Amino acid sequence: MIGAMNAPSIYLIRHASPDRVKKSLPYHLPPGPPLTALGRAEAYAVGDFLRNAGVRRLYSSPLERCQETARIACQAADACIEVDERLIEWQPEDTPESVRSRMLAIFKQVVDWNDEVNSGRSEIGLVTHGGPIAMLLESLGMEATVLASYRRFDSNNPLPPAAVWRVSQAGDGDSWSFELAFMPEITLV
Repeated sequence: MIGAMNAPSIYLIRHASPDRVKKSLPYHLPPGPPLTALGRAEAYAVGDFLRNAGVRRLYSSPLERCQETARIACQAADACIEVDERLIEWQPEDTPESVRSRMLAIFKQVVDWNDEVNSGRSEIGLVTHGGPIAMLLESLGMEATVLASYRRFDSNNPLPPAAVWRVSQAGDGDSWSFELAFMPEITLV
């Protein structure tokens, strides 16, 4: 079992919309592409959501699109940020098991940190990428058919850019519940 029965929610945040036009920057290697103007607006919106949800600590992938999303969201949410290599985009040498392993390790760490240091009272967010989020949701027990029904966004992702899954411990203390809690509705003029 990961974490205590009264553990807070963990928010799985996909980075906001990146600049996919910059082909000179490899998408999966740091720094990767930055956010677009739309992406920055999405990051502010996710920050407002996180502030209202009580998130005060974010962990981010080392790629620029995640760090920029996290920096902007942290300003809006009055949260702190820490970069963690385990949240990086799926790499060419990765296997499903290696992604599962690193995502479960960071998830367990933030749940345990919250239990030990913060008495289970702080909401935490992980700013990462669609593929690793999908692997973590599956690893935490989301049924494959349910996960498949959400894989309708760009590049077969289980959530659009700057959207947020809320993962909470179920009443039995041994399983997790999942809610697609936020999807930005941004239109640039």
